[in-house]
Amino acid sequence: MVIQNKTQQINEKHPNGLAVLFFTEMWERFSFYGMRALLILYLVKVLKFDDKQAGSIYGAYTGLVYLTPLLGGYVADRYIGYRKAILFGGILMAFGHLSLAINQINSFFIGLGLLILGNGFFKPNISTLLGRLYHNKIHLKDSGFTIFYMGINLGAFFGSWLCGLIGEKYSWHLGFGLAGFGMIIGLLIFRFGFHSLEEGGNITFLPEAQGIHKPLTKIETDRIWVIAILSAFGMFFWLAFEQAGSSISLFTDRFTDRNVFGYIIPASTIQSVNPFMILLLAPLFTKMWTYMAERNIEPITPIKFMYGFVFLGIGFGMLALGAMNIQNGTKASLLWIIFAYLFHTIGELFLSPVGLSMVTKLSPVRFGGFLMGFWFLSTAFSQFIAGVLSGEMSKFASISSFFLIFVITSFASAMILILLAKKLYSMMHGIH
Repeated sequence: MVIQNKTQQINEKHPNGLAVLFFTEMWERFSFYGMRALLILYLVKVLKFDDKQAGSIYGAYTGLVYLTPLLGGYVADRYIGYRKAILFGGILMAFGHLSLAINQINSFFIGLGLLILGNGFFKPNISTLLGRLYHNKIHLKDSGFTIFYMGINLGAFFGSWLCGLIGEKYSWHLGFGLAGFGMIIGLLIFRFGFHSLEEGGNITFLPEAQGIHKPLTKIETDRIWVIAILSAFGMFFWLAFEQAGSSISLFTDRFTDRNVFGYIIPASTIQSVNPFMILLLAPLFTKMWTYMAERNIEPITPIKFMYGFVFLGIGFGMLALGAMNIQNGTKASLLWIIFAYLFHTIGELFLSPVGLSMVTKLSPVRFGGFLMGFWFLSTAFSQFIAGVLSGEMSKFASISSFFLIFVITSFASAMILILLAKKLYSMMHGIH
């Protein structure tokens, strides 16, 4: 009875389709992060690439995964609609994960290609579809996207933990296969939940019906510029943050004491700390944004981004300090990694779900999928550069100095955002 009443209260505020998209994205992220937890370690330990080669492959994959959403968003806007694009992308990704499970190098790279293309159709359109569900509840968008973000990280936590554990301890290909199983579950949830997604309006539409060829107004142009500028800041954020899957993962594997009561924790499973903390902290952020919005004291989007960079910088400060203790064969305490992930997680919650919400609020309806793809384009560049940078870590005078670079860039970005905040807000024309 208590559970039923609580569900009714949530449904009064948030659209029913949120639950379908929550669980669809949860299982898709289970597959994505499960595979990501294994990728660079598999490249180094099984395929025997050196750090630089593995970092370049990792960066190319993660970069292209976030580049193709520009294409997928464009196709969905103009031709096939969001629901069909999500289904098509999910099917491609399911085949991609299953290809990785085959013990053959050609199959491995074919699988990466299918994942890259499939993500392009899936990733931007599920976020855009969620934004459309809030077309008459714009004040709840940041809160709704934070709830959605919990689904992302629930999947990321269990995916990186389970797939990482099974992959490293039992069979790499079994770990990849488990990731594919998660994608199939997500597809089934989405397909059977179609009926609850009609609240977002006409999901499959013709370009003419949406006025896609209509010239942009001055307000629309200003808002698109804000999306572009904040996407550029997002690129610098993710460039640093995504060291988690590359340089931080290698640092954890080689230079961190992972012995806990006689059990050596696999390095890949340490990545599950970030999504676990998201699950703990996201409900607090959801309540905080709702509370502040109801009282008109919610910070504007550029200031939320600024806080994200501050906490990101503090997290890398933890890593830089921890790396100072690894000289003469001494390994760093695992607590440095845990605290770094804590601050990175807080920074992520200030920026990532807010960024997704920002794009849906500022985008003209007829370009929603394309501009969401543009947001992910910034992530594409950052992912590629992050992978390349991780391969250069050994060339620095010390690992500590490598992490210190991200401390400096994070705080510099925060200061620039403070200076630009007022101008950016005026260009948003009333959108908070």
